[in-house]
Amino acid sequence: MSADVRARYPEIWLSVSATTRPPRPGEVDGVHYVFLTEEQFDRMAEDGELLEWAVVHGRHRYGTPRRPVLDRLAVGQPVLLEIDLQGARQVRASMPDARFVFLAPPSWDELVRRLVGRGTEDAEERERRLGTARVELAAEPEFDHTIVNDEVHRATDELVSVMGLAPHDLDRPAGAVTA
Repeated sequence: MSADVRARYPEIWLSVSATTRPPRPGEVDGVHYVFLTEEQFDRMAEDGELLEWAVVHGRHRYGTPRRPVLDRLAVGQPVLLEIDLQGARQVRASMPDARFVFLAPPSWDELVRRLVGRGTEDAEERERRLGTARVELAAEPEFDHTIVNDEVHRATDELVSVMGLAPHDLDRPAGAVTA
């Protein structure tokens, strides 16, 4: 869904998370993630440079660099963070006025199908991720709004509406004016 937001809603700034995991094939540092060593991540966490951070799937750490988020908010730009449950709880504590959206799969079977279909994790990692998903699905009531990710354009448009913005027509580029 983030690719659809980037393509159709350039006015929304998507945060780029920092992580200690190695890049997957095709991932670009600073675009998909900011790839850090354990030491670099430790320094950022200790210096308060992360808005939130967590150990995800029991393995690697992920976090949201604070300064870019605050800079965008200061100029009134809509900001979207793609974070896990632990991160959402931390952001809620420090930014209680933020709007929290739970992105839900259409079904458990579809979630499993998508994870297996990616082909980027081995069986052990898939099981770890499914365990995390069970915990996150149980926390859905903690969020302000739930969007079922059944069709990417529809789900993106619903997210944009929840953010208080007007969805764009699919056949009209962002910023285009109609009479």
